[in-house]
Amino acid sequence: MAGGGRAQGLSRSCILLIVIAGMERFAFKGVASNLVTYLTDVVKMSNSSAAKTVNSWCGFTSMLPLLVAPLADSFWDRYSTILTSSFLYVLGLGAVASTALLWTWTPPSNTSSSAFLFWSLCLISLGQGAYNPSLQAFGADQLDHDEELPCSKDDKSSKKKSLFFQWWYFGVCSGSLLGVILMSYIQDTFGWVLGFAIPMFAMVMSIAFFVCGNQIYAHKPDRTIDSKPFPNILEVIKVTASKLINGRITLPNDKSDVVELELQEKPLCDRKLSSNEGSHGNLKNDTYLLENAKIVIRLLPMWAMLLMFAVIFQQPATFFTKQGMTMKRNIGRNFKIPPATLQSAITLSIILLMPFYDKVLIPITQMVTRNKKGITVMQRMGVGMFLSIIAMIIAAVVEMKRLEISRNIGALESETVPLSIFWLLPQYVLLGISDIFTVVGMQEFFYNEVPVRMRAMGFALYTSVFGVGSFTSALMISVIEALTSSGGRQSWFSDDMREDGLDKYYWLLAMASALSLLLYTILCKCYKSRSELENGNCK
Repeated sequence: MAGGGRAQGLSRSCILLIVIAGMERFAFKGVASNLVTYLTDVVKMSNSSAAKTVNSWCGFTSMLPLLVAPLADSFWDRYSTILTSSFLYVLGLGAVASTALLWTWTPPSNTSSSAFLFWSLCLISLGQGAYNPSLQAFGADQLDHDEELPCSKDDKSSKKKSLFFQWWYFGVCSGSLLGVILMSYIQDTFGWVLGFAIPMFAMVMSIAFFVCGNQIYAHKPDRTIDSKPFPNILEVIKVTASKLINGRITLPNDKSDVVELELQEKPLCDRKLSSNEGSHGNLKNDTYLLENAKIVIRLLPMWAMLLMFAVIFQQPATFFTKQGMTMKRNIGRNFKIPPATLQSAITLSIILLMPFYDKVLIPITQMVTRNKKGITVMQRMGVGMFLSIIAMIIAAVVEMKRLEISRNIGALESETVPLSIFWLLPQYVLLGISDIFTVVGMQEFFYNEVPVRMRAMGFALYTSVFGVGSFTSALMISVIEALTSSGGRQSWFSDDMREDGLDKYYWLLAMASALSLLLYTILCKCYKSRSELENGNCK
């Protein structure tokens, strides 16, 4: 290991993997950020169909890791999973680029072209479903002091994990920002073939970097009892349920069995199983796997409490942009700010404020809380949720002001109101700051709270929050639109921006998020982390 200064930072392998993650985000955002325009202008979809397609694809892409990651955890090591899934990823990006090239010569037909594009996007989703959680889990495995056993954990390890997840998110946001700004410009200016080919080559380069770094990676050996946890967890649950139904579970009678039972109560402490343990060894395996299954299942309430944050996360790309379209966007005489570019304020605030969080905010909170980490992971997520509520309150107030001005000036040919679009900046920036707290906290929380061999599954749980949040947002809009437009009333989501009720929708989101935060706070008081449970067992 390098000297003390090096030990306080991240290893070369961690830094390389953060760069690779940023390149992957550049490739993905290079396709996803302007996909609606491609579907309407090239594929000739209607605006509503294109929007639904993109929303459904993004939701599906965020949900897929929850299905793919357990299989990756169970049957392959992370390095092999990354290489294989990256091949599917590049294949999907290449298919999308090839459709753009083909359609420059032959105009697409609605049925065949849409189907081919759909399967191309599905390839990207499938590749990313295993790639992203495995890459992040593999990156976290590189930490010098990443001790899986709770008895061996130290504060330096915990601080290094927090540092890793912060800079991982920094790298991801940097790649996303570059993908949104650069690729949108290239696609609009130089065409879709080049606009889709560059993300594909960026992904190929990231794979080349990943393979070249093989010599400096720490390939961690599997120290769990079984090499296929996910299928066996399901099998253990099935066997245990069968035993409960048939009344076949009995308590041990002799002293040696009592010792075995005591060991079973400490399933995650390091211990080696001998080959002659027989049925007692099998029982210990079953108990170990069952305990791991319990750990995953008990994360679901926390997972559910984060859904409202994920719903708010969807607003900048939809209704915030719609607000901006009706506001004054001029800079000088000729240039108008595209409303969608304000989304970059979220990413910019993350990139600019992430070092501030690490260098300024953490030392201040360390002095206040006397905690070496400053604030705990769960407190960090709670702060981010609170800031997202404040952002929605500000959004509601600004929308009320916009509607008031719009109604005062009366019915004009244009919906544009004399209110600067920069009034929307505070809500964008606040959401960016809330991301620094909640999103980074979510990554660290789910990584720490799942069994060691299932950490790709932990990251899949994190991404699935945003996938379900996307579908939840769409469902809320459909339900609210049906309720508010009944009886001949004007819907909250009216096409006439002078008569909409977006302010009411924002207030509703703020109240629902406040309720979610309250339940989250109560849950935090009752929740015992995996390390607390294991430290208790190791005493």
